[in-house]
Amino acid sequence: MEYRAIRDPLWKHIYLPEALAQALTTADFVRLSRIRQLGPTELVYPGAVHTRAGHSLGVYEIARRILQCLEQQGAHWITPSGRISWYAAALFHDIGHFPYTHSLKELPLEEHEVLSGRIVLKEDIARCISKAGGDSQQVAAIIDTTIATEDTETLFYRKLLSGVLDPDKLDYLNRDAYYCGVPYGIQDTEFTLDQILPHHQRGIQLDSAAILSVENLLFSKYLMYRSVYWHKQVRIATAMMKKALFAALSKKLVHPEELYQQDDQGIHHLLQSIATNHGEKVFPEIVLAQGVLERQLYKVAAEIKFDGANPMHTALEQLDKRHEAEENLAQKLGIPSQHILIDIPERISFESDLWICDEEVPFSQSSTVFSSKTVASFTGSLRKIRVAIRQQDNSCSFQEKECKIIARFLDMEYNRVSILG
Repeated sequence: MEYRAIRDPLWKHIYLPEALAQALTTADFVRLSRIRQLGPTELVYPGAVHTRAGHSLGVYEIARRILQCLEQQGAHWITPSGRISWYAAALFHDIGHFPYTHSLKELPLEEHEVLSGRIVLKEDIARCISKAGGDSQQVAAIIDTTIATEDTETLFYRKLLSGVLDPDKLDYLNRDAYYCGVPYGIQDTEFTLDQILPHHQRGIQLDSAAILSVENLLFSKYLMYRSVYWHKQVRIATAMMKKALFAALSKKLVHPEELYQQDDQGIHHLLQSIATNHGEKVFPEIVLAQGVLERQLYKVAAEIKFDGANPMHTALEQLDKRHEAEENLAQKLGIPSQHILIDIPERISFESDLWICDEEVPFSQSSTVFSSKTVASFTGSLRKIRVAIRQQDNSCSFQEKECKIIARFLDMEYNRVSILG
């Protein structure tokens, strides 16, 4: 088989089957080169301008190494066609991904995995997959878990693509840390891959000697969320774009299908065209998208740790309830609703169900220091509800009256609110 060498700053030479490499010039894959992997994170870390296309190539390379290690350890059920399908699934796993990283998450849209599964069945990409020796139907089924299948090899690849030690995480933690210039996400990838063992149903499993690899990855994930992914300014920029898009969808000024094939610039052009065509009276939320584009982010007025036992906090996890709360709070503050936003990070997990062979228990019950209590404290320390307000005069301070209203809204005593900005 003929291969094309592609130079990558992380994994050096990536050797891609020439037939699959031809798919890199399709419109769907080229779009990924116009989508930054970390969206507005460059506002905090200027080097974070790497793209979904680069990440996709990295995931392919790690996927190739994983399968090579598993075959050496006895994964005899891997077929030549399945191997290429697995490579293609890794390469195209994000081909339907939305622009602006997770700004479109929670919106009433199809999951990007479903879109990716649909795109690989398009004639131009399916032809490349077939030419390389793979099966586009199998590729779609590996990526999109809503596609029903009983094929054990396909189910095996699904387990590999989504898990604690999956190629997606092993690439993005290393890649994001590299481009942000932080050490937190760096993994000892070669050691980790040397430790994995194949299992037909579970995908991969480990001996207890490899527990430290999982611990390192989980702690790296925590540190990257704390320092990069959920950095205060990154969260606010993401929430501003989300609020603008939610408004456009709610007012039926844009249809979901119009968002699916956008890139980072295209999403701004689309929102601006809505404001131009309908006027800012109909779409005043354009100020949010413009603020991100012009780096005029809303100022955080207050924050509080998310409390899962607080009904008000859990209600805010729903985007429509959050919108209602923003409307009510804006009215009390006497400001337009588009000048305020409430941000609450989605639920994340640091749990792992990886099987530890010699201890005959899942990772969470093994000899790891990552007890359930420790894992719960990770999430608890990360999730914060934030209220942010547009400061038109560029002032970083808030009036006492504003702070008291926000404190009352957050159900906190005024002197216990973290007044920020």
